[in-house]
Amino acid sequence: MKLLGIGSRINHPEFGKGVVTNVSSQHYWVTFLDNGLETIDLDSEFEVIEGVTDDVDTVSFFDMERSLVSILKRWSDSSEKVAIADKWKGGKLVLEPGENVAAKEIPIDTFFHKIVMVRDRIRVMEQKINSSKNLDDQEKIDLQQYITRIYGSLTSFNVLFKNKSDYFVGERSK
Repeated sequence: MKLLGIGSRINHPEFGKGVVTNVSSQHYWVTFLDNGLETIDLDSEFEVIEGVTDDVDTVSFFDMERSLVSILKRWSDSSEKVAIADKWKGGKLVLEPGENVAAKEIPIDTFFHKIVMVRDRIRVMEQKINSSKNLDDQEKIDLQQYITRIYGSLTSFNVLFKNKSDYFVGERSK
């Protein structure tokens, strides 16, 4: 069995995707996207997404943290922690149909998480457009205008965000 090095990316059946942050003679310390830091046995079942075989036995905490943040930003849909406004915590969204059909209730935290995921995916799309070598400048501008309009359509959801810096911003009036 070949050991994985620090920085290897794995997919664990129970904990999901993560990055190896330390290795001992019996365990991997893995920081998982959804479950935080977990220790797993070297012979645990998991899929290796990207294996790193590094001979370095030690790494500074600063270097490890910088690498981990870089990896998580690169492979995660979410780039930052976004807080829901305190007044909405524990609330629910109720959808009442016009017909005689039962209402649908959704925890507002779940709905908020979906809105944040949409926002983050639009941001990723925006970055990919801006860095594309296949689009000319005018095509980038045109697509950016569509993205700005999408943000504008989503400003109604700003009421859910705790911090104004997280708000959707559409076209500003001139």
